[in-house]
Order: sequence, then structure tokens, then C-alpha cells
Amino acid sequence: MNRQREVSTRETFRFKRFARKSYSIFNSIRKTVTIGVLAGSALLSAHAASVEPPERAGIQSKPDTIPDKELDEVVVTASKAQLPLNMTARQVTVITSKEIERSPVRSAEELLNYVPGVDILQRGPHGVQADISLRGGSFDQAAILLNGINLTNPQTGHYSFDIPINLSDIERIEIIQGASSLIFGASAFSGGVNIITRNDRQSNFFVKTEGGMHGLFGAETRGAVKTERSLHRMSAGYKHSDGYIRNSDYNIVNLLWQSRFNIESSTVDIQAGINEKRYGANTFYSAAYPDQYDDTRGVFASIRGETVGKMKFIPQLYWSRHYDIYHLFRPGTPDVPSWYGGPNYHRSDLFGLNLNMQYASLVGITSIGGEFRNEGIVSSNLGRPMRRPSGNYTKWDNRSNISLFAEHNFVFNKVTLSAGGLYNYNSALADTLNAGGFYPAVNISWRLNDASTLFASWNRSTRMPTFTDLYYNAGKHRGFSGLTPEYSQSVETGWRFRKMGVTAGLNLFYSIGDNLIDWTYDASDGLYHARNLASLGTYGAGWELALELKRWLGEKHLLQSIQMGYQYMMQESGEATANNPISAYVYNYLKHKFSTGIQHRLANNLTLSWNLRWQERKGGYLSFNPETGEEIPAPFKPHCLVDAKVNYDFRQIDFYLNFNNLFNTSYVDLGNIPQPGFWLSGGIGIRIQ
Repeated sequence: MNRQREVSTRETFRFKRFARKSYSIFNSIRKTVTIGVLAGSALLSAHAASVEPPERAGIQSKPDTIPDKELDEVVVTASKAQLPLNMTARQVTVITSKEIERSPVRSAEELLNYVPGVDILQRGPHGVQADISLRGGSFDQAAILLNGINLTNPQTGHYSFDIPINLSDIERIEIIQGASSLIFGASAFSGGVNIITRNDRQSNFFVKTEGGMHGLFGAETRGAVKTERSLHRMSAGYKHSDGYIRNSDYNIVNLLWQSRFNIESSTVDIQAGINEKRYGANTFYSAAYPDQYDDTRGVFASIRGETVGKMKFIPQLYWSRHYDIYHLFRPGTPDVPSWYGGPNYHRSDLFGLNLNMQYASLVGITSIGGEFRNEGIVSSNLGRPMRRPSGNYTKWDNRSNISLFAEHNFVFNKVTLSAGGLYNYNSALADTLNAGGFYPAVNISWRLNDASTLFASWNRSTRMPTFTDLYYNAGKHRGFSGLTPEYSQSVETGWRFRKMGVTAGLNLFYSIGDNLIDWTYDASDGLYHARNLASLGTYGAGWELALELKRWLGEKHLLQSIQMGYQYMMQESGEATANNPISAYVYNYLKHKFSTGIQHRLANNLTLSWNLRWQERKGGYLSFNPETGEEIPAPFKPHCLVDAKVNYDFRQIDFYLNFNNLFNTSYVDLGNIPQPGFWLSGGIGIRIQ
């Protein structure tokens, strides 16, 4: 009880400090809201309030509250009601299908590398394993979604991207940074990444094969069949490499099935898939063991419905299961120590049911609903002892999360105001004072003209510890079952511009987190311990600019387009200043990140794309010397990487060459795990429509 009072008192103190620092931003929001309400109230009666996506398979609808000129915008999920991008009141980054086609990458994780505000900490390339960090948050704090279904792994965020998606499946990726519990649920502590698959409009077929250095081989195929009232898609992919260093080989298989049915102007979406990965995990989790090996499999299925009209119902039902067999010594490794007891076995399960009800009225768009989400694990290492062990599983844990939300979107002629909140309850906290909590959000955007928009927001969020945080006990890591949930609140403001081939944006953000979970090194016992940190403030700024030069210079000019962006970020913590801890996650963040992409037209149907990114990471790690077994503190070093892609498009056949890490730069994203040097690959894709 005293512990809970201490947490509550500390949270109150932090909130007051946060409020003082953020007063000027809140005051600006208040003034803008007042002006918007007074100016917009006279306009509301002239508009109906049904908000629908502008494009749906077999259904064409026109949102009455959205002016016709806005309908060309991409519709994104930056609130409970979908809105065109330039009407949203949050910073939303969209990676389009065109950007995907011209990027020299082999996975969705590598695509995110080119986004200035996203930090990708790779253990293995090409989708083997990567941790996603948004605005300095840990990989466990980012929600990963597939077509709006939250598949964030409750065992550990290391596996959240174990989803059955191929590059050819992706239509776009939406990235929302900052606290997003109201939008995506409690797990979206520092933001969310929503992968949207292709919306095929006719029957088609696609096949691709590729090869390259280090025994690289890959193949993808997908097909779509369109009928009068339904659309069915199936895709399959396989990736293999012998590895760029010892014990870094991998085999990855993806299978994905999706169907959409149009039933009396409503839609039902069904999807299911399997992802399998087997890979050498050289020094992935401990530099002292280069022969680690991971064998994982993830399966999922979901069904989603959506009605149309003034009153809209959007129910979702989903299930996901993830298997993991982790070997400290890969099968077949010689001279395995006698103390090694064998691999760890884990199986995590997700089950979720949610309902979003949207009502359009003369006063805007109201969204009300809730979600039930159950998370469970059986394991040989994580959890509480089972009364009756089952096979390799001797431990278990289970918890249920219930959330209720309400949000209202005022969509005026020039102003979009979104206000709401999420009430969240978790059964694992049933005996504490913090079993439930309320997490509000206020977001506003003001369209200055057809091209320019200002926005500002304030959001609160929470996150439960993963099962790994609570229970992991192996090697040099010790979990702590007494961890409490994390809490944060953030403000941001920014500006967007889009007109005549020019896209630009600026953003400023500040957040403060309490009870943040990290693994920090304790020199007294030489172990990493999971613990709650007292407080951490994060602030920063960024900008982006994209120019479609071919609109001005002509389709045949050498330069076609250029994109660039930069983000600066800092973190403040009295604990970090006093103790300078060696941290696994929280105190390791990108202080600077700059990226740019340039597209050339070399000849008819022949293009060249360049991508450059430079980054400087704060924090450090223990550099391991395999000969002596010594660990010496070392800082992360800044590095610059250049990738390139040559593309030749001949009718329905596409030839390409990828040049990754063109200058063979040596670097690490996570300590002691060297990343690949220069890697050449190429392939051919065939489209039939």
C-alpha cells in the first residue's frame, strides 16, 4: 500500500511539473479551440456528419462533412474516425507503395529505416529481427498493427514484427508517433505502426524471385480474384541467406490469405496467416554466446465488419499465437557445456474482441466502444509454476485487459477538433490502486488554406510490462515480477504543407514518462536487472521536405524527385545524470537522424534511387572481447549509410539491382552485433493483370 501511495504521489508531482513546462502549448490549444468552436458552430448545421473512407472495394461513398477537394487525400487512422491526412490533428508519416517500389529493402522493418523519427535497432537484416523505437521509446512501447489489428507480442517486443507480410503485399505504412493509447490501445505507449495491405481493384497475379551475396535467395507470389461481391487475395514468400558472419543464416516463410465480402453496402474482412523464422542469433541476446539460435512461428486470424450510414458499427475479432524455441547453443554445436539444460520454450496467445460505434450528427462524429484483450503465456522459463506441467511448458501467466473509449470529432470548414479518452483496466493489477486508469486525448488541426495546416495535441498513455520484463531469468538478465505499469503524457505541435509537388512539415514534441521499464547494468553483480525508472523527459523537433521535380522539370528530366528529413531528440533524467547507467534500451536513443532519398531517370524505363541516412546514438554498451571475456564500456559511434537501387521496367516485367551499404560501413545498432557490410542483390518481378 505504501508503494502505491508513493507511486501516486510521484505521478501527481510529475504531472504538475509537466503542466508547468507545457502551459504555453496548452494555452495555445485552448485559444484555438475557442475560436474554432465559435466559428464552426454556424457551419455545422450545413453539413451531415457521416465519415467514410473515400475508397472501398465495390462501394463508393462521399463524406458529407469533408469538402470535395479533400477526397484526394490518403485516409489515415489518426483517430477513432478515419480522416484525410491533411485534416488529421496528429503527426502521421505515410510510406506509400511508390516509395516501397523504389527502396532497396527486403522487409517492412528496413523500410522504416528511412523515416527520420523512427529508430530501427537491427539484430538481423531482411526482417530477421529488429526493434522499433518511436521518439525514444523502447521496442516494447510501440504497437504493431496489420490492417488495424493489434498484433503486439505480449512476451516481448522482439517478436512483434513476426507477422506474415511480404513487401509486395503492402499498400502503405502509417506511423503515428507519441502517446496513442486512445487510437491503438494501451500498448501504443510511444506510438503505433499500422501496415495496410493492397486494395486490389481487379484480378491480378504477381511473382518475384531474387538472389545475391551471402547465399541470398528469395521468392514472392501473390494473386487476387475479384468477383461482383467479393475480393480474395493469397500471397506466399520465402527468404534465405547463408549469413554475412558466422551463425547469421536465416530461413523465413510467410503465408497470408485475405478476403473481403460486400454485403448490402457493408463489408466483412477476413484475414489469416502464418510466419515462420529460423535463424542463427549470433550474440543477439548475450555477446558471450555466439551460437544462439531462434526457431519461431506465428499464426493469426481476424474478422472485421463495417457498416455504412449515419450510425456505423465496426466490430473486430482476432486471435494470434506465437511459438518460440530459443537455443543458447545451436543444435549441432560441439563441446556444449555440461551445465546447459536445453532450450527455452515459449508459447504466447492473444485473443481480442472490440467494437467501435460511430454516429454522425450535426455536432460532429462520435465514436464509442471498447475492447476485451486477453494475453497469456506458457513457457519453460517465464511465468508462475504450473500445477500440471504440459510437455516442455512448466510455467504460465495470463491477464485480461478491458478498455472503454469515447471520442468526438468536430469537423468544421477549417478546423478538426478531436477530444476523448480511454478507460483501461487490467486484471493483473486487480489488487492494487492502479488497476484502472483514464487516459485522455485532445487533438486539433487548423487548415490555414488549401495547402497548409497547423496542428497540436495532448495525449496520455500507459503500458503493462511484458512477460519477459516480469519473469526472465537466464544468462545475465533478471526480470522482476514487481514491475508496475508505465505512464506517460506528451504534447506536440506542428505544421504541414502540400501543394504543386511540394510536401513539407515541421514538428515539436515533449513527453514525460513515469515508471518507465528498462534493463540496467548493476556492476555489483555483473547482471542486467529489469526495473522501473523514476522519471524521463523527452523533447525534440524535426522537419521533412519532398519535391516531385518531374512536375516542374518534365517526365524525361534526369532528376525526378527528392525527399529529406531530420529529427533531433534529447532525454532528461536526474537518475541518468547522477548514475550514468549502462542501459539496454531507455537511455539509448537517436539524438540526430538525417535521411534523404533521390530518384533519377537514366533512360526510358530505367531509374536509379539513392537513399542516405546519418545518425548519432546516445548511450553506450559493454563491448565484449571474446578472447579475454572482458566487457568494457563503449559509446555508440555515429555512422552514415548509402543504399541504391537500379530499376528497369519493361511492360509488365521489372528488373532491379540493390546495393546496400554501398561503402561497406562498419556499424552496430545494438552493442556487439555487427551489421552487414556491402551487400549486392538483384531480382525480377512479373505482373499480370
